[in-house]
Amino acid sequence: MVSLLAAPTPAQAHAATGAPNPVVLWNSNAQQAIYEVARQAPYVAPRSFAMVHGAIYDAVNAISGTPYEPYLTAPPARRGDSLDAAVAAAAYRVLISLFPAQAASLDEMYADALAKVPAGGAKNRGITVGERAAAAMIAARVGDGAFGDATWNASTAPGQWRPTPPTLGSDGAWVGDLRPFVIPRGDMFRTAGPPALTGAAWARDFNEVKAIGAVNSTVRTPDQTEAAIWWHDRRLTEWEIKRQVAERQHLGTLPAARFFAIAEIANADSLIACFNEKKFWNFWRPVTAVQSAADDGNPRTAPDPAWMPLLVTPPFPDYTSGHTCSTSTIMYAMRSFFGRDSIPFSAYSADSGTTRHFPSFSAALDEVVEARIWGGVHYREADVQGVRIGNGVAKYVLSHEFRRR
Repeated sequence: MVSLLAAPTPAQAHAATGAPNPVVLWNSNAQQAIYEVARQAPYVAPRSFAMVHGAIYDAVNAISGTPYEPYLTAPPARRGDSLDAAVAAAAYRVLISLFPAQAASLDEMYADALAKVPAGGAKNRGITVGERAAAAMIAARVGDGAFGDATWNASTAPGQWRPTPPTLGSDGAWVGDLRPFVIPRGDMFRTAGPPALTGAAWARDFNEVKAIGAVNSTVRTPDQTEAAIWWHDRRLTEWEIKRQVAERQHLGTLPAARFFAIAEIANADSLIACFNEKKFWNFWRPVTAVQSAADDGNPRTAPDPAWMPLLVTPPFPDYTSGHTCSTSTIMYAMRSFFGRDSIPFSAYSADSGTTRHFPSFSAALDEVVEARIWGGVHYREADVQGVRIGNGVAKYVLSHEFRRR
């Protein structure tokens, strides 16, 4: 596999000087604003992260001489303009447009970042470049369908989705209709759909999740239970993973800006494609299927009206798995960017209270496919097809954007 990693210039090599990489810093700041404060759900947050990092990339790329194709724009810039100021301005302007109620905390983050940049023309010009990149991103996403009034098609028909206990929630239907960042259409990666309820494939998926995904499962191991909870962490362990990998691989500002833009924008499009599938197939979750198996017409499945999953089921249909769509996209992007799979990493989950270690990107992806079954929230086919969609989206984004000029 050909590496997409570019060698940093001296001006970009923050790691060499011990200074924090501004892109990594603002990814952490963005997490604080997007999730910790705004509490955007894992299927909502990718749009916000994509906007932040798309703007950062365009600003940094412009100052670096535009060696890569711009995502939206290449603001007038010259080498020597402050990269740190540009990153801060781009991220801040996008975040303040998304979360005006957080003005006080965002202003503080921004002031702190700019205080570390020496005063002068380079700083001022960097701020201007970042602001222009942010303005282009904000304008591009106007009317994209975010937070629309679409609803899921709840139904009591066998195989069809309905709100699940204990929350009986319904959310995120608009994500599948969101205008993508790169892929042409949300339905570009349409699958053949979930297994027919009367077939052997459905019975295998059903009985697997029924046995190992139950809250009181006797076949799930302690490590599998930990993994299920770890991967369900609503802080999306991918954030920590991407920052850790970027820092340990000593990315300079331009490579980091490009890396995060690829990963975040591809991830947003992957979730759009995934939720488009969810809306199209409207397939029921395991908790509904197991409790109502008497209605599926398959003699190889047996109902258990008291069955509940280990994890709380998310408030939308099963097929395809959003988590495997997202994780496969991110792992594919990292594998392609660094030119190899065998980069070890680990991440801590506050939900499980544990850290899990992986020898490679593919090892992490293999585990999340299983973990969603162990947690009782997805069938195997939903996870497998989610991986297919995620890989397809990542491949498309890498072949159409962020290329070297």
